[in-house]
Amino acid sequence: MPSYSTFWVYEVTLEMVSEPIIEVKGLTMAYDSNVIMDGISFEVMRGQKFVILGGSGCGKSTLLKHMIGLYEPSQGQILIDGRNIVTAQSQERKALLRKFGVSYQSGALFGSMTVQENVRLVLEEFTELPKNAMDFIARAKLKLVDLADACHKMPSELSGGMQKRAAIARAMALDPEILFLDEPSAGLDPITSADLDQLILRLAQNLNITFVIVTHELPSILTVADHVIMLDKVTKKIIASGSPDELRDHSKNDWVRQFFNRNPSGDANQ
Repeated sequence: MPSYSTFWVYEVTLEMVSEPIIEVKGLTMAYDSNVIMDGISFEVMRGQKFVILGGSGCGKSTLLKHMIGLYEPSQGQILIDGRNIVTAQSQERKALLRKFGVSYQSGALFGSMTVQENVRLVLEEFTELPKNAMDFIARAKLKLVDLADACHKMPSELSGGMQKRAAIARAMALDPEILFLDEPSAGLDPITSADLDQLILRLAQNLNITFVIVTHELPSILTVADHVIMLDKVTKKIIASGSPDELRDHSKNDWVRQFFNRNPSGDANQ
């Protein structure tokens, strides 16, 4: 018969698994008088593969930039591990920034640096490690994304898919707890996109990283996502939240069903 301590450990483990690592509370995003999203709230749970989606121009990438502290909200809070990234100052802000890595849609690799130097750049900024140690870590991160043989290549020598992987390796340089990916499959062919989905799944499982992904690529969403929120630029709200299967099969919103079932306009009820 299990002891009391066994039940206690089980209960604590469940609590740890379900705790939020990101909390967005009453967030309003605006440029001057142009409101993009109005008073939205949601949580990203630790270890989750969380996808932000919506139609063109709804504010997906803008939301991501608010979540990583690049943009300041008009109203609301963004908490990472319970600390407000907007109001954090000095060492507290630096500690928060080390908790996550970001891979932008274009990859944003520096063309004048080798792939290894691109990854090492983050270590040069945030650590005081010796150069040989930084090189070792950079090579290790590139190996994680299957680019061990590309260390000394220039970004221009890489395919689009390889550039995306290199950007993810750079985002992982500081062993972050969270990876933000902005349109990771944009511009990739279906096979390369599917390979990238498998890489995300592997990293999430092996490294216990929380992923926040902005995308509108339906195959990737159905393959990768644990939880999805859908933004709507008309209502300026979150109009759907749940697993991809739940939203595809049970959403009461016509537009959400159209998206997940790939129905043309006017066929939302099919």
